[in-house]
Amino acid sequence: MTWHVAEEDLRAYARGELAPPLLWSADTHLTGCARCRARLADAVDPVALDAGWERLDAELDAPRPGLSERLLVRFGVADHTARLLTATPVLRRSWLLAVLSLLVMTVLAVHLADRPTLFLALAPLLPLAGVALSYGPSLDPSYEMAVVAPMHGFRLLMIRTVAVLTAGLAFNGLATLALPEYGLLALAWLLPSLALTATGLALTPRLGPVLAPALVGGAWLTLLVVAHLHTQGTPAPFTAAGQSAAAAVAALATVLLHRTRDRFDVRPVGGFPEGGAL
Repeated sequence: MTWHVAEEDLRAYARGELAPPLLWSADTHLTGCARCRARLADAVDPVALDAGWERLDAELDAPRPGLSERLLVRFGVADHTARLLTATPVLRRSWLLAVLSLLVMTVLAVHLADRPTLFLALAPLLPLAGVALSYGPSLDPSYEMAVVAPMHGFRLLMIRTVAVLTAGLAFNGLATLALPEYGLLALAWLLPSLALTATGLALTPRLGPVLAPALVGGAWLTLLVVAHLHTQGTPAPFTAAGQSAAAAVAALATVLLHRTRDRFDVRPVGGFPEGGAL
């Protein structure tokens, strides 16, 4: 080979400043000329070369956003918020399919028994369970990253809660459409659902992300059993008075949650305590 890349062009190539068509010619020549490749290695700044390799490693190691994350970003959601939303455990396919299957079986049971009580009792528990499973050291695989993230703990909880409630209420709403014969009664799960979720969140700083929703769910089931034993018709929580009470509880719990929002930033080792105040 009688031609080699000129020294000046080689230095410009190393700096990334060589323009076509000399760039194309140098590229083609360097693939077959060991001598010019050795000269190029001597011309490259070691600091710049290390920085380039670091950028390449960072780009290769960076997680690729999934379909849901890309859609959220396209609709205007910030990158970091979209990542937190898609990392929410209960928004995964297995959970959503399980919830959908449970609602379908419940709707079928309601049609067979000709009573919507089973659906009305179950529907409010699904958002409560979803929120409980979206936050906490023992349930959230991304909890450690959330702890060190420069974000208010309450804001993270609200982002996860909105995502879970949106998915859960959407599924519950679709199931409600399958019960048109019950009219407005088929929507009587909505206010209790909001009341249970808000109450569970409000109690989380004191009781922890597992015990708080468990106690709230248990209290709801106990209330339904007592109401069933003392009422012949529609259970009390689904009457006008019961709906008003659920709205009042939801409002009160929301106020309490807002007042205690700073306590979600107190994150001792192991997360929130299972009992006692922080």
